[in-house]
Amino acid sequence: QVQVVESGGGLVQADSSLTLSCAASGRTLSRYVMGWFRQAPGKEREFVASVSWSGVYTIYADSVKGRFTISADSAKNTVYLQMTNLKPEETAIYYCAATISSYTKHRWEYNYWGQGTQVTVSS
Repeated sequence: QVQVVESGGGLVQADSSLTLSCAASGRTLSRYVMGWFRQAPGKEREFVASVSWSGVYTIYADSVKGRFTISADSAKNTVYLQMTNLKPEETAIYYCAATISSYTKHRWEYNYWGQGTQVTVSS
């Protein structure tokens, strides 16, 4: 099993930056690909980005390419999501998740989820 705990959310102004962290634990952590999702009020949970623990392989949603950067520190078992030029419509709960299913954007293929961290972007 994998446990993940998100942190780093908060209230920021539009065009600001924020970095989220996801602390992961588990016996076979290296077998998993880590991802970030977000869910805005009244909307479905959507894929944001994913990364391998080596940091070599990354995937991004088109909406965040060029503004968000996902990275992984295998020594600390922590995954980061650096967000820049945040927009008010990106206000959401951001979730960290782990999947054994390689590089997928489908939320139903992610096996383990954290409780989420709230990001609020004011205009």
